[in-house]
Amino acid sequence: MRQTAKRFFYPLVSALLFLTASSAQASLNLGQYFKDERGSTNWQYVANFSSGVLIITLSIVAIILLLTWRKAHRANHELTQIRNELELRVEQRTAELKASESYVANILRSLPLMLVGLNSQGQITHWNRQAEQIAGVTTEEALGRDLWQIYPTISITPSQIEQALQQNEPIHIKQSQSGLYYFNIIIYPLQELENPGVVVLIDDVTQKILAENMLIHNDKMASMGELAATMAHDINTPLQGILFDLSSFQRLLANGRLLQAENECGKEVERLNHLLEDASEKGRHVTAVINNLLSFARQRTDEKIPAKVTDLMEHALELASDVLISPDDLRFSAIPIERDYASNLPLLNCYNIELQQAFLSLFRHAFDALTEDGLPKEPKIRISISESCDTLWVRIQHNGKPLTDEEQMSLFEPFFSSDDAQERHMNEAGKRLSFAYFIVTEQHQGHMAVTSDPEAGTTFHIQLNPEI
Repeated sequence: MRQTAKRFFYPLVSALLFLTASSAQASLNLGQYFKDERGSTNWQYVANFSSGVLIITLSIVAIILLLTWRKAHRANHELTQIRNELELRVEQRTAELKASESYVANILRSLPLMLVGLNSQGQITHWNRQAEQIAGVTTEEALGRDLWQIYPTISITPSQIEQALQQNEPIHIKQSQSGLYYFNIIIYPLQELENPGVVVLIDDVTQKILAENMLIHNDKMASMGELAATMAHDINTPLQGILFDLSSFQRLLANGRLLQAENECGKEVERLNHLLEDASEKGRHVTAVINNLLSFARQRTDEKIPAKVTDLMEHALELASDVLISPDDLRFSAIPIERDYASNLPLLNCYNIELQQAFLSLFRHAFDALTEDGLPKEPKIRISISESCDTLWVRIQHNGKPLTDEEQMSLFEPFFSSDDAQERHMNEAGKRLSFAYFIVTEQHQGHMAVTSDPEAGTTFHIQLNPEI
């Protein structure tokens, strides 16, 4: 607008100056036209001329002012439109910000976690719905108040808030009272704001922890049930043999065969000696199984210790030779064992008793496969222990009855049964290796797999990391 005024003002002044100069010059030349015949000045002519010049000048000025006003009016109209558009944009942006703030506030308010915002003085700046329900204090009552005054039972302390602000790092706190409640608490510092503060998130994970504990408990019970079933199967076999021998001995006594002729008495005495010897052998077998259970209970520790995998394997083989006997009196010690142990193997940081029992479970599974239909012509168990890429590899292979695809799929899963047939339950549980799988994968963070083929036999593959 100022530029427009200058554009028309300067030409107008120049025109006026030009007219003034021209009139001054013309007054010298045309002065004679304003005089009468007597030579006197005719003021009427002067007045008429001056009025005409003034009218023309004012008309020009009026036209220039009109043009200037029209341009200024048009400029004002454009400025008004721009201002209205800017105001509309500001209103839209304000509405969007309010909607966004309302959306974020609604999210924070509806969180299933207890959310509490605090400034550096410990005064509450945010208080969501979950906080209202847990603390029993409304948002209106909480805002601006000291946290520990309205909720004194909260487990966080002012020193922890101060620590989060000073370190500018989140602080994670786990609070629990076993069997009653469990909370995960996180304190987030907010240092980028003008007034620094923290956001406290309190997650009630009681139901989650209880559910996880129940699953772990069920898994442990399933594994222990499987172990108990297999041990009961090991004990039951020699025990039933002992009972059979004793019942046969009792029948012989009841029939009075000990009082028969001397030639027949010798045969019966020989048979009785054989029965007593067999009963004693099976009794020693039961003792070996019980000693293995007692050793497992006494020697296991809650901390890992360095051990040689080859020593654990040899001890497991000794246990297998003592406790594994088939119902047909086939012993594990009768099966040839091929060993392929690499030299200079590193020590394994492990739970040695548990890992030894896992190896024993694998030997029990292999022994059952070898003796299920009677020993094959050339029974064999091959054990290989090697190191590759800083990892220990243990392979146990046998040429017994191969596993079906279904058995391979369920081999490492716990066995659950609602069948009342106890013998069938023990047999099915004995075919599972979830206990050994748990020891290798969970306790030692290793890997375990099985491959089975009628020609190549069945191989258990175990991978263990010595550094874990």
